[in-house]
Amino acid sequence: MNTLSSKPKPPASEFGGLLRYWRGVRGASQLALSLEANLSQRQISFIESGRSVPSRHTVLNLAQTLDVPLRERNALLLAAGYAPLYSEAPWNAQEMQGVTRALDRMVRQQEPFPAIVMDRHWNVLMTNDAAQRFFGRFIDMAARQGPRNMLHLLFDPRGMRPFVADWPDVARSLLQRVHRESVGHVIDGGTQQLLEALLAYPEVPADWKSRHASPSPAMPVVPIGFAWKGDILRYFSMVTTVGTPQTAAAQELRIECMFPADEATEARHLALFASRPGAA
Repeated sequence: MNTLSSKPKPPASEFGGLLRYWRGVRGASQLALSLEANLSQRQISFIESGRSVPSRHTVLNLAQTLDVPLRERNALLLAAGYAPLYSEAPWNAQEMQGVTRALDRMVRQQEPFPAIVMDRHWNVLMTNDAAQRFFGRFIDMAARQGPRNMLHLLFDPRGMRPFVADWPDVARSLLQRVHRESVGHVIDGGTQQLLEALLAYPEVPADWKSRHASPSPAMPVVPIGFAWKGDILRYFSMVTTVGTPQTAAAQELRIECMFPADEATEARHLALFASRPGAA
């Protein structure tokens, strides 16, 4: 039995508006989209104007062609009157057990350097012990209210911000990372709210999200330096995502592993975390 038969379909123009939006995001003309999706330009025009109702297969074909993130593909399906296809269960749901076991293995193997698992909005989902010990050297992490968010931690004057060397350059590079690493390279509503909250912190100019950080020609990456008792500990990150995700949560997971950017930092880091907490 078709469970959708008793539900009235939303206006086709609702899907047409979303399709125009995603074409605009990807900078694709109707002609370019028709060629990539193997559809006629006239068919796409009719869909966008509401004169034609797309089939479920056509909706998925257009979403795939436009590289629409999985959560937003569900929205496209709903707008066209079809049931969502991709699970939106949370990251730690039963169906995600294989992935969460892999995440746990990855963060543990990153010891003694920090590893953090985050969602698409930089909320912390999982860390290794090294991450907790590292940030605990600087501030009382237990005093911060959840959910913990890495960007708020680095932008907040009561968080890690006072300990970040060259903080203006680091902050600008992080704002650019938000755009560069967003799922599907699209700023969704939650990410937009996050950006607005970060720009609302003291001494954060609104144009930082479009200004580049000062380059460091001697380094292949932009490191983040943390001031600790007269030393500057410099780290860079490697970000891992799930390959061929089939659920929204799996697509949105990001694992960030921190590594020393130089030998002096590595030696100091190992010395710090070989000692008991509170020492050095």
